[in-house]
Amino acid sequence: MKLAGQTAIVTGGGRDIGAAVARKLASDGAQVAISYFESSKGADEVVDAIQGEGGNAIAVQADLNTQEGVNRLVDVTVDAFGGVNVLVNNAGGLIARKTIAEMELAHWNNVMTLNLTSTFMMTKACLAHMKRGAIVNIASQAGRDGGGPGAVAYATSKGAVMTMTRGLAKELGPDIRVNALCPGMVDTDFHNIHTPDAGRRGFEANAPVKRQGHVDDVANLVLFLACNDSAFMTGTNIDINGGMLFS
Repeated sequence: MKLAGQTAIVTGGGRDIGAAVARKLASDGAQVAISYFESSKGADEVVDAIQGEGGNAIAVQADLNTQEGVNRLVDVTVDAFGGVNVLVNNAGGLIARKTIAEMELAHWNNVMTLNLTSTFMMTKACLAHMKRGAIVNIASQAGRDGGGPGAVAYATSKGAVMTMTRGLAKELGPDIRVNALCPGMVDTDFHNIHTPDAGRRGFEANAPVKRQGHVDDVANLVLFLACNDSAFMTGTNIDINGGMLFS
């Protein structure tokens, strides 16, 4: 139980990567608080699954685009579990594919808030309750290669998360380690919505591993970064993309 007695917050923990991460951390002993934005259905299912396996978890409604929502998530977690040891900044999204020529300033600002500013606010709010621990940011392969068509805003925000990860590692060490991972094609609703099926089949044909990623592939790496198995790692941005991009 690598996280026994520790408390983890997983933002956007009601589905896909966030849900898998929450269950993985709980399976190794963490008490887990997960946030959701609108529907509680997925988050409640994750909590039920964790509790059914003997773990401890809560779901918290919070709009992480706002300081009020961030404060609510952190305050409820601290009230329930007494502190924060692990923060997984997973909440985010592309929102929509738009070229720069057609993009409104509002769209640009919304993407930056969702992916970058929320990570800043969550990190700052948790630091008041973290004496030691780990922060794991979910960046993206798009932060490495610029993303697909219409993803400039998203790729830029994720590239900024990668740079923030490096800066925070210097600022918060040695007591708090900060790392990020950069998922590529992982089988999630993100790609169900934003990636044509032909693109996904093409990935499977060309990737050295000949498959898309699974959410558990990502969750396993998050656990590694959250626990002392990675005690000599901080400031890293780890690729997890089936061998389609090397950096």
